[in-house]
This record gives sequence, C-alpha cells and structure tokens, in this order.
Amino acid sequence: MNELEEGTRLTLDFDKLAGVAATGARVVPVVLQDADSGEVLFIGYANDQALKATLEERIAVLWSTSRNELWRKGATSGDVLALVDVRVNCEQNSLLYLVNRTTGGACHTNLPSGEARPTCYYRSVTDETTLRHLLQ
Repeated sequence: MNELEEGTRLTLDFDKLAGVAATGARVVPVVLQDADSGEVLFIGYANDQALKATLEERIAVLWSTSRNELWRKGATSGDVLALVDVRVNCEQNSLLYLVNRTTGGACHTNLPSGEARPTCYYRSVTDETTLRHLLQ
C-alpha cells in the first residue's frame, strides 16, 4: 500500500510550490472542476504551452511539474477530461478548467474495485494528523 495515497496519516507537502518555483517553471495553478456537478477533481499546473494545447484540443492539458513535460490527462489512463470552458481569476494568476469526465475517473489512484477514483479529494482531514476515506 502507498501510505501517501491510501493511508490515513496526514502528511501535507508544504514544500510543493517552493519546489516548483525552484525549477524556474513559469506556471499557474489550475483547478479542474466537473462542469455539471461542480465537484473539484484535482489541482494541476499550466504553462503557456499547456493552455494553448488545452484550447486547441478541447481537453485538459497540464504541465507536469514532476516530469517537466506536457501532460494530456487521460493519455495513458483513458480518463480524458473534455474541456467545457477555461476561466481566469481576477488577478490572472490561476485558471479554472471546467471539464466533463469521459469516464467515471479523474484521479490516478483507484478505488478498491480497481476503478479510477472520480476525484483526487477522497479523504477528509479529521484532526492534525489523521485522514478519513470518503469513498470506498
């Protein structure tokens, strides 16, 4: 079992943004939200290349900060996110991708059944050190 992804111990990565900044990557955060339900699926990052590809291809394309490459969501998993709209916040320092799931999944982790989880927010923080699974 991957403790980070499946466990119930809270271990937030408070250094994530500092790590992204240290690479010199020019990115903005992207909230990916189900256009119909309003459910937040996950947070990613986009650079100018990813945004251009998203608008042209009408699917969620992000910048992978861990692999330093374009990431077409669903290219390997099949869980493609079809683009409905792209919105920008008031300060133009983050984006909102409104998407439709083409399958039930959005997360790279799986339910015990083996199906992709519908969102990456599948645990609730119960206290300073503990998580509780919402979907099983």
